Amino acid sequence: MSVTRKRYYCPVEVTVDVIGGRWTPVILAHLKEGVHRYGELRRRMPDMSEKMLTQRLRELEHHGFIERTVHPGVPAPVSYQLTNDGLSLAPVLQALYDWGVDRASRRGIAIEPVT
Repeated sequence: MSVTRKRYYCPVEVTVDVIGGRWTPVILAHLKEGVHRYGELRRRMPDMSEKMLTQRLRELEHHGFIERTVHPGVPAPVSYQLTNDGLSLAPVLQALYDWGVDRASRRGIAIEPVT
């Protein structure tokens, strides 16, 4: 998840080190749209376990890609948004999104939006 001190032989390796894994780019793509509360993120990714979402959000926050805000209330609502570092990934996330749309269209893959 983080860029570690190791040798890289291609810049893509650095990018994959940061956003690699199945769920990290998906979370970032949703947050690219704007601020989301935990429950909204949970509903947008119904196949992701609650434990995995919590773990990925903590990692993204730890590495400075997202900001977590706790709002007043009981239970305290929590929202997440991209930091400037996270926003810098927007072109990468958009390219992944566009490629996925194109591939799904060419292959007849249905994308089921979650409402």
